[in-house]
Amino acid sequence: MSELLDRAQLAVDVPDAAVRLLGCTVESDTPDGPVAVRLVEVEAYRGADDPASHSFRGPTPRNAVMFGPAGHLYVYFVYGMHFCANITCMADGDSGGVLLRAGEVVSDLGVAHARRPTARRAADLARGPARLASLLGLDRSANGLDVTDPGSRVRLVAGPPVDPSTVRTGPRVGVAAGHETPWRFWLDGNPAVSAFRPGRGHPVRPVDPV
Repeated sequence: MSELLDRAQLAVDVPDAAVRLLGCTVESDTPDGPVAVRLVEVEAYRGADDPASHSFRGPTPRNAVMFGPAGHLYVYFVYGMHFCANITCMADGDSGGVLLRAGEVVSDLGVAHARRPTARRAADLARGPARLASLLGLDRSANGLDVTDPGSRVRLVAGPPVDPSTVRTGPRVGVAAGHETPWRFWLDGNPAVSAFRPGRGHPVRPVDPV
């Protein structure tokens, strides 16, 4: 069985959790069969000091999962048509989440294309947060799932920490406030990364051991 990422590695500040998630794999048991996506682009959000975060104004029934513990899915509906998925981070009681922006399929491509028949290339199957959530079957029923639990239908498999020289960071996308905060992280040159990448970005430091 694949080794799941330990919850303690997510119970850290949001930029560190975001970088640690790069290269990890999200596995999901869908009605069409298992689908696995290696994360290549993520976006970090913190609580009370981050006006772009859903938890900026405090806990609500919608965002309660963001306040911990780390390692759970926070799934929300956007633009009246799409779901997006985050993995919670920070210490229990502190709100934080990392949006899963893009990934590359590392499971059976036939199953993945059956779930996303409009995708023209393999790189497009999970390119963007709505496509990624759709491919993995992440909707309201997945909200709150513990991805560090081997019995969960959605699991987060640990990948080796990525080479920091391959990581780029830049402004977040599609937020009205805090959009200049450089908390979007991606693997440089990966074809599954979202098309919109303002600025050139720059390398980020390695994640501190936890």
